[in-house]
Amino acid sequence: MKPTVHPEVADAVASGAPVVALESTIFSNLGLPSPANAEALSRCLAAIRARGAVPALTAVLDGAAVVGVDEGTHERILGEARKVAERDVPVAVAQGWSFGATTVSASVALAHLVGIEVFATGGIGGVHRGVEITGDISADLDAIAAHPVVTVCAGAKAFLDLPRTLEHLEAAGVPVLGWRHEWFPAFYTRSSGLLVPHRVESADEVARVWAARLRPGGVLVTAPIPEPDELPAADLDAVLAQALADSETAGIVGAAVTPFVLGRISEATSGRSVPANLALAENNAGVAAEIAAALAAL
Repeated sequence: MKPTVHPEVADAVASGAPVVALESTIFSNLGLPSPANAEALSRCLAAIRARGAVPALTAVLDGAAVVGVDEGTHERILGEARKVAERDVPVAVAQGWSFGATTVSASVALAHLVGIEVFATGGIGGVHRGVEITGDISADLDAIAAHPVVTVCAGAKAFLDLPRTLEHLEAAGVPVLGWRHEWFPAFYTRSSGLLVPHRVESADEVARVWAARLRPGGVLVTAPIPEPDELPAADLDAVLAQALADSETAGIVGAAVTPFVLGRISEATSGRSVPANLALAENNAGVAAEIAAALAAL
């Protein structure tokens, strides 16, 4: 399958200019509530362009996988969507879905298909708690391992099994780099209490790691949420425990767990999780653009 590539993105890729791919789930009704989703999109696009890179928003629109969209299409990106992981892309295309919002796995795959080497997201999926019973492991992890793309994220959601998530990435051979930080972030908090394997201080250092890979897979860069926007970990622990217990009681499983738990966090923090989400998404987009510029300069 050949995605439809926006002319600006195609020109940038062809000329070796820096490009940053973005998912569309976070900006749709499946991600942030309105009007925060529109603000997130605006801030992420601006952060990428401010550093001299071209943003490439991914989605499925009218049965076509697209990489890069016109500003006039942004309203559709902010609306009702069906979630599209990598496995779902061919189905969404074949069935002509009106708007499929791409996840991390789909976005990384589409970025690779068109020659984009850097992708920014909020937080990646990972190994879920109770995996020994459910077998629930996000497709994000294998996509990051399989596709030669640098993924920039604020770690993974705190309600996941973070030690096993890091173990899975290690087994898959994914270099995990802490962006000027030695701890693996947990989305709303800067540290999960788990050390990242390696710390990096600059985009040039990430580019050198990229150039020295022994296999044609991906690299994960974890950029912690900016300090002023971090939520107190102590406040989140009890909320997470209760939300996970409630989701289990309600029989909520798989992809539905994430929006359920994030909704509970938003309620418990009186909405403070929304500006935190905006801040980390914007920060990741900026870091990704710096890395894209460094890769372009190689």
